[in-house]
Amino acid sequence: MFKFLKGVVAGSGTGLKDLPYNIGDPYPSAWGSWSHFRGTSKDDGSPVSIFALSGNNAQDGHLAAGRNGVKRLRTVRHPNILSFLHSTEVETHDGSTTKVTIYIVTEPVMPLSDKIKELGLKATQRDEYFALGLHQIGKAVSFLNNDCKLVHGNVCLASVVVTPTLDWKLHALDVLSEFDGSNESASGPMLPYEWLVGTQYKPMEMVKSDWVAIRKSPPWAIDSWGLGCLIYELFSGSKLAKTEELRNTVGIPKSLLPDYQRLLSSMPSRRLNTSKLLENGEYFQNKLVDTIHFMDILNLKDSVEKDTFFRKLPNVAEQLPREIVLKKLLPLLASSLEFGSAAAPALTALLKMGSWLSTEDFSVKVLPTIVKLFASNDRAIRVSLLQHVDQFGESMSGQIVDEQVYPHVATGFADTSAFLRELTLKSMLVLAPKLSQRTLSGSLLKYLSKLQVDEEPAIRTNTTILLGNIATYLNEGTRKRVLINAFTVRALRDTFPPARGAGIVALCATSTTYDDTEIATRILPNIVVLTIDQDSDVRSKAFQAVEQFLQILKQNYEKTNAGEIGASGGASAIPETAGLIGWAMSSLTLKGKPLEQAPLASSSSAPSLAAAASNATSTATEAPSVKASHHTRSNSDFTDQPAPPSPTSTDGWGDAENGISEGHESDKDGWDLEPLDEPKPSPALANIQAAQKRPVSQSSRPSAATSSRPKISTVKAAAKTEDDDLWGSIAAPPPATTSRPLNVKKTVQSDDEDPWAAIAAPPPTTRAKPLSSGRGRGAKPAALKLGAQRINRTSSGM
Repeated sequence: MFKFLKGVVAGSGTGLKDLPYNIGDPYPSAWGSWSHFRGTSKDDGSPVSIFALSGNNAQDGHLAAGRNGVKRLRTVRHPNILSFLHSTEVETHDGSTTKVTIYIVTEPVMPLSDKIKELGLKATQRDEYFALGLHQIGKAVSFLNNDCKLVHGNVCLASVVVTPTLDWKLHALDVLSEFDGSNESASGPMLPYEWLVGTQYKPMEMVKSDWVAIRKSPPWAIDSWGLGCLIYELFSGSKLAKTEELRNTVGIPKSLLPDYQRLLSSMPSRRLNTSKLLENGEYFQNKLVDTIHFMDILNLKDSVEKDTFFRKLPNVAEQLPREIVLKKLLPLLASSLEFGSAAAPALTALLKMGSWLSTEDFSVKVLPTIVKLFASNDRAIRVSLLQHVDQFGESMSGQIVDEQVYPHVATGFADTSAFLRELTLKSMLVLAPKLSQRTLSGSLLKYLSKLQVDEEPAIRTNTTILLGNIATYLNEGTRKRVLINAFTVRALRDTFPPARGAGIVALCATSTTYDDTEIATRILPNIVVLTIDQDSDVRSKAFQAVEQFLQILKQNYEKTNAGEIGASGGASAIPETAGLIGWAMSSLTLKGKPLEQAPLASSSSAPSLAAAASNATSTATEAPSVKASHHTRSNSDFTDQPAPPSPTSTDGWGDAENGISEGHESDKDGWDLEPLDEPKPSPALANIQAAQKRPVSQSSRPSAATSSRPKISTVKAAAKTEDDDLWGSIAAPPPATTSRPLNVKKTVQSDDEDPWAAIAAPPPTTRAKPLSSGRGRGAKPAALKLGAQRINRTSSGM
């Protein structure tokens, strides 16, 4: 028999040298003759608890009881009973004496008395925590008595330990034995090791060793008495010295007092069953117990209950003991999110609780769960992560972001939901600084190139803002190839006024990136056009930008003349350049109001998605009236902005010219990612300057009018011809009417003589409809023309 028990005890190991755990410092208290040590695993360093019991004789009763405790701990499994990991029995010889030591390795725990002192809870928070602990111990005792028909026999403060998550667990199973109440013929002790229990913890029938009465009593009678002793020790704050002290009920809560008195009934048959104790709704129903209980049975709740619970949880958590929230509730919440049982609002509660942790603890307890959530297919989870990325983005390392987070986030750039695309774009403000150059240039910029022609105007605007903010993280070659094309070819030509304004401010914020040649030939020509923009905010930004870049050129010129050749580009001379960073940050970190309108200005945030889209629509419909009321005809033609490249274009990255339109070739859909050659002097600039010096009109041309036309028609035709001479070859072709324009041959010039020919549009391949048909005060078309058209249509039909 002894060999069998020894084999059971030593089944997990053969000696202390083979114990795969390191024994650390002891705790000041432990149950009975046991010693309680801190320990760690030799494999991974994880913490454990090690209990040791020594005896000088292998037949020592304490060792026999200890072996019983090891056997019971290995076979009895319950969430509120201490978890067994390993055990071994070691014999050491010291001369003629032999010392036998039993080691039990369990999950890491500490004595309840020590944990209560460490927490230092007071008043309501203490009572709520005690209610939670008593509820857990009550479930463990009820499981032993009612389900297993076992009697613990030693429930008290010393037999309870606490896990790192502040859960109470029952241990000290040395006295544990089966309840044999059905064996009426038995007369011996039902609990062979009841002598280990202190007299103050024994009910009267055990003190008298009346085993006949005990066998006739309910299975829970002895442990109900012990549970009453535990309640007294908890609320009195001291260990029970003698049985008479149980009559002192001063510290017992009034809602628990009736049950406490029934637990300590002098008649074993009238003692309260521990399962009935758990039904005390008045005492056990509080915020802490209800919250933990809901989390324990989360899988049984429907989606509506989960959503309601997690939306209230952040406010409830503030009212609970902070230590319990961080050590108990936070791990439960993280686990439920990781395994998909929690709803998306739980992430808000998780991040709020995580904000109460130190940076190191946050990286260990919260960050791994968040990284795993980025792989979730739940769109609500993804939205919540992107909305709160600024709360945890700084805690993630560059390697984690580049390898584990960004590949999942990047799928949002092509999402069908415009709201999710915008959130993905905004999240890059936090994540982009942690990306490698390979990811920035090879992946992120390609996504941004597509977003700059997105159908949503707010997304196009925010893309320009983002690019201006992350420009410092791009290498010099990438900045040279991308920024000017993105800001001038795309942003400054956008039909959405805030997008044009964002392009101007982005150029100013990145002014140190450009050299003098780029400023003079590619940036200023595109910005100057916007000084007569329809939008007043765009015009204001354009004037400020012109002044800034001219100041940069002037400073570099003065340095060159003084012999101080500095680096290309220069520092901004206008404080407004800081406007992009502040404005973009307020736009891209806007939380909770994704659909709120905010006008684009240097002191305000960028427009949100839906409002920006509606603003774009209203801007498009009101544009004609604005032109008619504030601009002349010639000015409105000049200030009309071209439409952005088609969002459906798939050519990705295109080549852009030096910023000056030459025919239709400069409007490429994409940014130039190919190495740029040195800028060549463009003949267009010289041609434009020469054209500006030409006379506006010539008096000799209208005099060649024929006398066969009416006088009124002659005057009108002469005025029209004068306009044609003013605009040269870039004017629209004259309408095809039956009467020829006056002096047409004299206005035709060769390409060599016409300075506008270099940038003129090619002649149309089809005949334009008459512009005067049905409009103005011009003469009606001749009947002969209309008849000829009918004849032609009849001929073609035949």
